[in-house]
Amino acid sequence: MRYLKDLLLDKKFRFSFIVMLSLTFLVILSLFSPYEPTQWQVVPEELPPSFKHPFGTTSLGQDLFWTICSAVKNSLVFAIITAAISRAIAVTLGMLSGFKKGAFDKVLMAISDALISLPRIPILILIGAIFKESLRLSTLAIILASIGWAWDARVIRSQVLSLRERDFTYTALLSGSKALSIVFKEFFPHITPIIFASILNNMMWAIGIETTLSVLGLTNLLVPTLGTTLYWAISYQALFLGYWWWIVFPVLIIVFLFVSIYLLSISISEYLDPRMRIQRIGQA
Repeated sequence: MRYLKDLLLDKKFRFSFIVMLSLTFLVILSLFSPYEPTQWQVVPEELPPSFKHPFGTTSLGQDLFWTICSAVKNSLVFAIITAAISRAIAVTLGMLSGFKKGAFDKVLMAISDALISLPRIPILILIGAIFKESLRLSTLAIILASIGWAWDARVIRSQVLSLRERDFTYTALLSGSKALSIVFKEFFPHITPIIFASILNNMMWAIGIETTLSVLGLTNLLVPTLGTTLYWAISYQALFLGYWWWIVFPVLIIVFLFVSIYLLSISISEYLDPRMRIQRIGQA
């Protein structure tokens, strides 16, 4: 709780924390939706926002509020799964590569260079075009995680290479500590800010990719996400026909989600960075 109180002193964290709490509330509400999220024609079509339908209804006969609740849940779960798998790979390989060096390091760097140089968007569009409706969110999360770890692994590796030359590392080696013990006990606290920042940045990237593919119609469009919600709005020409709420509310949610994750990344990284902590103490 003390850490949360300290973080809440930061305006950036306060704003992002409130936004994320609001989105979490929508996720919880989705569990109590009176309609199946994939069911159509359950309410009158194309009604503007009202007390009964806060976000209006769509041409598909769906209540947009409940659709967005389910969409936020699916998009966040997708982003968390992608980031968790990707960060696990990046942290493990980056730390071991930086500490071990040698052939393992060379092979890993060659693989990461290849992944970084890949044109990801065209490849993902091709995958989406081939599999389309059979492309589940879980499958897409694994695909993104398998190509999204390379850059952060290099960043972590460079940090570990620096830590490897510190006095405490030599002391640990001379005392008989094993390599894995040094890597995960001694080095891990030093790269925690990098890990937190990369997790949140990877979540933004995952949501952005999913939204892009969905708007292009290259995912399973029957599963409500922020991207598929926009796809159906665009397909039914919602903006041109005056159904502004079908476009505005999903876009606002996406904007607030991206901004809040970005500000969370900055504020948590600054809080965990020892240099920034010393600077705050000096200013106090």
